[in-house]
Amino acid sequence: MPRAAFELEFAPRGPFSLARTSARFARHGDTVNVAHAGGFARLVHAGGALALVRVEEIGTVARPKLAVRVLGARGAAAEAAAERVLARVLGAAADLRPFERALRGDPLLGGLLRAHRGLRIAGSLSLFEALVGAVLTQQVNLAFAFSIRAALVLAFGERARFAGREWLAFPAPERLAQAGEEKLREFRMTRAKAGTLARLARAFAAGELAEAKLAELDDEAAIAELVRWKGVGRWTAEIALLRGLGRLDVFPAGDLAVVKRLARGWLGRDAPAEEREMRAFAERWRPWRSLALVYGLESLAAA
Repeated sequence: MPRAAFELEFAPRGPFSLARTSARFARHGDTVNVAHAGGFARLVHAGGALALVRVEEIGTVARPKLAVRVLGARGAAAEAAAERVLARVLGAAADLRPFERALRGDPLLGGLLRAHRGLRIAGSLSLFEALVGAVLTQQVNLAFAFSIRAALVLAFGERARFAGREWLAFPAPERLAQAGEEKLREFRMTRAKAGTLARLARAFAAGELAEAKLAELDDEAAIAELVRWKGVGRWTAEIALLRGLGRLDVFPAGDLAVVKRLARGWLGRDAPAEEREMRAFAERWRPWRSLALVYGLESLAAA
């Protein structure tokens, strides 16, 4: 018997490109967020069951429309799962029109907005997932970090079969909390990172850290709450808010790509910049500093 299915159409406000947004997942070999020609798919929890959310582009970048199909769930649970993937993972719920109007003439970003039109913030389904990703990428290259992430998903993520293949879900906090620090150390991470992930997993599993409560806070208050946890600095917290909560005005100025590579074009210098310089420089792009950064990073990836 075929699995239950739920379908909807969604029209993003402002330009949207599924291909450009999901390209980040494909570049890094993401085993959870699966980008393919003409579409995207992600295994999620919906109403106590695993469901597959599939997204296809049926409009244009200028007049976007997305067809969403959820396999394995129906009703409110399926709709909520679809909306969360659209909003958190694909950034499709944000209104890009004010951003584009305000910065289309910007000497640094105007050309990038045209070259990468429709790019959104490619994010994580949950704040916990974003924190895990941010911790793994501390002081290492993205390819290495994503290889560890893939191994964690394979070892601790749930799986289900849909459309003739097996799909993987990102591990729940409870699974990583149960694994513990020593087990996590087996996944090629330092003791400090394994300890941080174990602490965060236990905190989310126990409700000491709750995404819903953090989502109610403004950016600075949420950052202050997150950096209370050992192993979470400002950069990690900012990346988690950007990728995990889809915040549009967070600027992780201490990012190595920012101070070493973007500084060359933006500040016109060969030597790396300081974090404070980049943070001050980015003030010109409020209240869309997250989007400015995403377009800047995409220019590096394209180069």
